Amino acid sequence: MKLLHIIGLGLALLACSSAGFAQNTQRPTRQRASETVTDNMPGLTERARIKNEVASKAPEHIVWLREMYRIIDLENENNAALYFPVQPMGDRMNLFTTIFKLLADGKITAYNYLMDRQEVFVESEKLDFEEFLKKFGVLYTKQGTGDNVRFIVDDIDIPSYQVSQYQIKEGWYFDAATGTYRSQVTAICPLLVRTEYDTGSKSINPVCWIPYENLRPYLSRTMIMTSDYNNVMTNSIDDFFTKGMYTGDIFKTVNMRDLTLMQQVGDDPEMLKLAQDSIENQLSAFREQLWIRPDTTQVADSKSNKKAPAVKEAKPKVEKSSAPASPTRSVRRTR
Repeated sequence: MKLLHIIGLGLALLACSSAGFAQNTQRPTRQRASETVTDNMPGLTERARIKNEVASKAPEHIVWLREMYRIIDLENENNAALYFPVQPMGDRMNLFTTIFKLLADGKITAYNYLMDRQEVFVESEKLDFEEFLKKFGVLYTKQGTGDNVRFIVDDIDIPSYQVSQYQIKEGWYFDAATGTYRSQVTAICPLLVRTEYDTGSKSINPVCWIPYENLRPYLSRTMIMTSDYNNVMTNSIDDFFTKGMYTGDIFKTVNMRDLTLMQQVGDDPEMLKLAQDSIENQLSAFREQLWIRPDTTQVADSKSNKKAPAVKEAKPKVEKSSAPASPTRSVRRTR
């Protein structure tokens, strides 16, 4: 009897373990969202892709929009964080080195720079990275074929020291749903500035246009030093653009005739500066008229018009004479 009980218990345990094993083998393997790599943006996790989609999503209730193009000069001290280090130093690299490596690895897509035209992000205008390398004389080694091709370029051969300027497209908008007024960088174009040895003149060569939403997830992980007094790298390149830490001159606004400021006002530096200041003042004026601010003069007047506490009027004191009172004479009537 005891033997039968032991045998039955063993069979029951065996059945339970078999059922658990079958359940484990039938259960599909599932990865965490942070570990799933997407196909359309190589090197990005699913979580990073979703975060980028949320950050890149345009507001749905824009009632006012002003788009413009700026030149970001990296020789300006305010923009130096995008230029240094010129060559990678450990995990640190500047903006163009980051862009160059992403293009070489096929992680982002760039588009041709069309002269005198706005950026066009279509399949037919995709940048041929190998043609870019040949055009600017960059030494490289090609590995693989077809979709698996990779371009190997030594860090010293990356022309990041020549990229001392950028063009960016910037949009200022007011979202009626959230009541927010802010700016957002939508596209970026590196400019190779080369000096001719024989003449000393400088030539500016646009490289390509890159949608900023494609760069954002990678730039958010690239930390930069933004201060000479605090060497802790607390900001990423994405923070630098999102927080508006850069300084740049407007050279064009989106307009119906698609003209640059120079085409509208001429090449006089003073007139160009007046036009740029006028646009900056328009942006500030629009922001000021959005909000109702309290009138400080009325507040001051209302405070001064408060009723003062009633003060009883003091009666004048009558000083008593120190001289002795004269005696009172009685008048008796006589008949």
